Amino acid sequence: MRGRKGTVKVLGIFGSPRRGGNTDLLLEAMLKGAEEAGAQTERIIISKLTFSPCIECHRCDETGECVLHDDMEEVYPKLLEADVIILASPIFFYGVTAFAKALIDRVQSLWMKKYRRKVPRKNPRRMKRGFFISAGATKGAKLFDGALLTVKYFFDALDADFAGQLLFRGVEDKGGIRNHPTALRDAFGAGKTLVT
Repeated sequence: MRGRKGTVKVLGIFGSPRRGGNTDLLLEAMLKGAEEAGAQTERIIISKLTFSPCIECHRCDETGECVLHDDMEEVYPKLLEADVIILASPIFFYGVTAFAKALIDRVQSLWMKKYRRKVPRKNPRRMKRGFFISAGATKGAKLFDGALLTVKYFFDALDADFAGQLLFRGVEDKGGIRNHPTALRDAFGAGKTLVT
């Protein structure tokens, strides 16, 4: 579903438990870029939601629907209706945060609907995109490898093509991303580009 008057609908998912941190700042800049380009934006702050992680009950195998009744019931339609989904998460132990991973794991029901139940897309011609923002304290060459693999499968379950990433190494202190010479400007520009 498109936003009002055919505008692109962008969903920003804040995956950090620390509000106002580096990935939050990057995602806000990206959403502002998307807004300047005419997109309609919405924000989900995972740490403010109350929901269970996936309990692996396998009941979605049969129905393609999650049987748990919690705040994820409000999230599913937003994930499905967005034209662009931007997930922002810092790196914790070479992966996304527990908050982000819990939300990703609850998309198992949508994966089942797509791959086991073979429910066709509502609009197969519609292009849907996913983008990942991350920052990590260390500078290891494989710092983002685990998170990227997880995020790409998350977007696949949502029928979203992986459209890119902004990844920053060596950033730990809250607000430290502001010291990067181009990070926030790059995020703003990526938001504009992603929706045009």
